[in-house]
Amino acid sequence: MSMNDTPRWDLTPAFPSLESPEFAAEFAAVIEAVAQTKASFEHFGVRRREQGTVDAAFATQADGVLGNWNELMSRLDIIFTFLHCIISTDARNEAAKASLSELETATIELDSLDTRLVAWLGSSDLNALMEHSQIARDHEFWLRRAQILAAHQMSEAEENLASSLRPMGYGAWAKLHGNMTALLTADVELDGQTQTLPMSAIRALASHPDRAVRQRAFEAEIQAWPTIALPLAAALNGIKGFARETRSRRGWSDDIAPALLGNSIDAGTLAAMQGACTEALPDFRRYMKAKSQALGVEQLAWYDLIAPVGGEGEKWSWSACEESIETNFARYSDKMAAFARRSFDEGWIDAEPRVGKQGGAYCAEFGAGDSRIMMNFDGSFTQISTLAHELGHGYHNLCLKPRTPLQKHIPMTLAETASIFCETLVFEAAVETASKEEKIFLLDNALSRNLQVVVDIHSRFLFESRVFQKRAERELGESEFCDLMTQAQRETYGDDLSPIHPYMWAVKGHYYGSNFYNFPYTFGLLFALGLYARYRENAEEFRAKYDDFLSRCGLGDAATLARDFGFDTTQPDFWRGSLDIIREQIAEFEALVTKD
Repeated sequence: MSMNDTPRWDLTPAFPSLESPEFAAEFAAVIEAVAQTKASFEHFGVRRREQGTVDAAFATQADGVLGNWNELMSRLDIIFTFLHCIISTDARNEAAKASLSELETATIELDSLDTRLVAWLGSSDLNALMEHSQIARDHEFWLRRAQILAAHQMSEAEENLASSLRPMGYGAWAKLHGNMTALLTADVELDGQTQTLPMSAIRALASHPDRAVRQRAFEAEIQAWPTIALPLAAALNGIKGFARETRSRRGWSDDIAPALLGNSIDAGTLAAMQGACTEALPDFRRYMKAKSQALGVEQLAWYDLIAPVGGEGEKWSWSACEESIETNFARYSDKMAAFARRSFDEGWIDAEPRVGKQGGAYCAEFGAGDSRIMMNFDGSFTQISTLAHELGHGYHNLCLKPRTPLQKHIPMTLAETASIFCETLVFEAAVETASKEEKIFLLDNALSRNLQVVVDIHSRFLFESRVFQKRAERELGESEFCDLMTQAQRETYGDDLSPIHPYMWAVKGHYYGSNFYNFPYTFGLLFALGLYARYRENAEEFRAKYDDFLSRCGLGDAATLARDFGFDTTQPDFWRGSLDIIREQIAEFEALVTKD
C-alpha cells in the first residue's frame, strides 16, 4: 500500500505557526485574561455567599462573570489544543512543550477559581436568578449541578489546601505509577532470540497471530509486575486513601456518589445497566468458547482474548478509506457525509505514522464546530473503524457548535455516543459485503472490544468497589490486590479462562486517577448501541431528533435526554435491548466458526 496520500493536518486556522506574532499575542493576552478573571472574582466577591438572596443587580453581575468565564474557556481551549496537537505529532518540539508548561503554570489557579464560581452560584437562590437572567436559564443544568457540588464543598480554605496538595499527593502517586510502568521491561523470546522490551511492547504482543509468542509475552509480563508491585500498591493505597478522605469531608454518602454526579447518571441507572450486563455474562462466555474453537484450543487463556481470528482482507489506501467513510456516512444522512468530506478537504486529520508521533488516536475540538483528529493509519480496516469513531466525536463537536463551554461539559457516559454510532455505521456496512473469513475477523474484532467494555470493565468496577471498602479499614498489600483482582475476574469471565491476570490492578492507569473511571465506557457503548437499534427501527424519526440530542448532551442528565427517544435508562429492558445487538453478533460469530 502506498502511504504517500496519508494526510497531515492543517493547524493554521488557529495560528499561522507556533513562532507567529499572532500566537505570541494571543498567548500573552490569554495569560493576562486569567489574571483579570482572578481580579474580577475578588471585585465581585465570587465565593460562597452567606445570604443567597438574588436581585437584578446580582443577576447582572452573574451574567458578566459567566460570560467572561465562557469566553476565557473558549480562548484557552484553542491554545491548549493547538499546543497538544503539535506535541502529540512532534515529541521533539521543545518550544511547544515550553509554551504548554508556561500556560499550565499560568492557569493553575483556575481550579480554585472554578471551585469559587461553583460555590458563589451554587449557594444562591437559583430560581430567583433564572427569573432575572436569560443566561442563567440557558445554563440551568450547569447551575443545578453547581448547587449540588456547592453543598458538598469543604470550606474555601480546605478546598484550596486540597487543591494545593493534590499534585504532591494524589497526583504524585499517579505520576509514580506512570513513570514506573513506562520504565518496566521484560525479557521475551522472539525469532529465536531473547529480547528486552518495554512493557508496552510486551503487552502489544497479545494480538500476535502466533499463540506461542503470545504465551511467552504473557508469562514474561506476569514475572515482571511483581518487581514493582510494592511501590504500586503504595500508590494505589495513597490514591484511594486520599479519595476516601476528601469524599468523607465533602459529605458524600458513598464512594461512587461523586462519580455518578460527574457522569450525569443516578444509582438506579447504574444498577439497571450492571444488572443487564451480569445477565449477559453467559452470552459472552459463549463467544469465548466459540473463539477458543476458532483458535483450535480447548480453553482460552488471558493471552488469547484479543488474538486475531479470520482474515482482515486487503490493505486500504487512504483515498479508499476516505471514500468508504463518506459513502457509509451518506447512508445515514447527507449532512454527515458532507461533514466527513469537509474534514478531508480542510485538513482536519493527521494520519501519517512517523517518528516522534504518539500512538493511538484522539479527536479534539478546534474552535466552535471544528475538530482535529490524530491517528496512525496503517491501511487496516481497524484504522478505518478508528477514523469513523473519531469523526463521530467530530460530528458531536459540530452539533455542539452553538453551545458555550459550560454547556459543553459532556460526561464520559454521553461523550462516546456519536463516535460509537458512526463506528457502527461503518462496521455494519463492512460486514454486509465481507467474505466469510473477513466477516469472522470483523465480528471478532467487535466482540473482543465488547468483551473488554462490558465484561472486563465490570470486573474492574467490582475490584475498585471492594478496594474502597477495605481501604476504609487499612492499607492493602500487593497480594491482597491480586486476590481481589482474581476474584473479580472469576466472577465476570467465569471458569473457562485460564490463566487470568491477577496484576491488572497494576497495569491499568485508570485506577490511579479518577474514581470509578471505568463504568462510563460501558454506559457509552450500550447507550450508543441502544440509539443505533432505535435508528434501525425508524430511521426518519431518529434523524429528526439525533442532532438536537447531541447538541444537548451538556444540558441534561442521561435519563432525561434518553426520554426524548422513549428510553428509560433506569430499567434493565433498555440495556437488554442494547446487549441484544451484541448477542446477534455472538450468534453470527458462533455460526461462522463452529465446526461440523
